[in-house]
Amino acid sequence: MKGEERTYRVLSARKGLTGFRVMVKETDLHVQAERDLSAEVRELVLLHRGHLEAYIAQNPVFLTTLSPWALHGPAAPVVRLMAEAGRMAGVGPMAAVAGAVAELVGEGLAPLSREVIVENGGDVYARTAGPFTAAVHAGKSPLSGRVGVRVDGEGGALGICTSSATVGPSMSFGRADAALIVARSAALADAAASALGNRVKDAASLAPALEFVRSISGVLAALAIIGDKMAAWGEIEIVPIRTAK
Repeated sequence: MKGEERTYRVLSARKGLTGFRVMVKETDLHVQAERDLSAEVRELVLLHRGHLEAYIAQNPVFLTTLSPWALHGPAAPVVRLMAEAGRMAGVGPMAAVAGAVAELVGEGLAPLSREVIVENGGDVYARTAGPFTAAVHAGKSPLSGRVGVRVDGEGGALGICTSSATVGPSMSFGRADAALIVARSAALADAAASALGNRVKDAASLAPALEFVRSISGVLAALAIIGDKMAAWGEIEIVPIRTAK
């Protein structure tokens, strides 16, 4: 898994930006910005992790529920972002945790870097001045690492997140090798990727699964892979990925 992780990080490198890694407990970020902002990223991660951990200590079901979470009273930005993303996608709030942390770190770096890419376990927040390409990793599928999605960053920040039943630690009730979402919010992209992956059981379920995520406000595009079958919808260009042998 670690080798695969390094592969997609290399593929997502953007010319002109400095890449650096920040690890805090289970959070493992790879960031690209106009200069090394490791200290600032670490402070942002500690801030948002601290808020999330405090909320979970008071509301332990938040950590385990697979249903949308209803907020009652004030909550920290990370909690609100996760709860809202889960509500919109019809999943539990923890389905949005990686995207939410990436998004909040990326937004927190806005005053310091005009362009920034934050990758958290394969979930990406990207604010770039032009198009951005992300490789799609889909386990043992013959399409894994051979296709990418190219999105236009001119319209503002984007989230590009992937869920999988066969790769990594993501919980899924489906069988998708990859379920990728592009959205205006990385937290929403993360939650919607889980919802998409849950609905992909076989090749016949690809079209109805995509139809479901089309109905989620803020989702711009989706792609799903199961075995050698792929389906996509929305504001993305599917491009071949060529890697060095």
